[in-house]
Amino acid sequence: MTTTFISDVHEHSATTAQMWTGRVLSGIAVLFLLMDATMKVMRIPAAVKGTTELGYPAGVLLPLGIIQLVCLALYLIPRTRVLGAILWTGYLGGAVATHVRIGNPLFSHVLFPVYVAALLWGGLYLRDLRLRAVLKGAK
Repeated sequence: MTTTFISDVHEHSATTAQMWTGRVLSGIAVLFLLMDATMKVMRIPAAVKGTTELGYPAGVLLPLGIIQLVCLALYLIPRTRVLGAILWTGYLGGAVATHVRIGNPLFSHVLFPVYVAALLWGGLYLRDLRLRAVLKGAK
């Protein structure tokens, strides 16, 4: 007897290795983003310090944390996961721009949001056959 998870609705033709690799990639990104959002919402001192060092007032922490949680929820719901990934891409693009603006190092800071986005999209690509079909049709 096999168990079908809600997240597997569109994964039935993907190999087991693809599904698990996708889950692991997505899981790494989700855990990082959940931690980041939680730190912002709870106004953890490290989050306040990091935000102000990036040139933003501490007052943006709660709105940013809420935006992150909404994007994360959309990414985790199977029917809206592509929309969630698109919204995360925009959010993370803003993070890249922020790091470029203040002159942070390229590989450790500027590109870090790109690494997170690659995990989100890579995991989604491996788990969602609809997304693969759309991307293959776009050639």
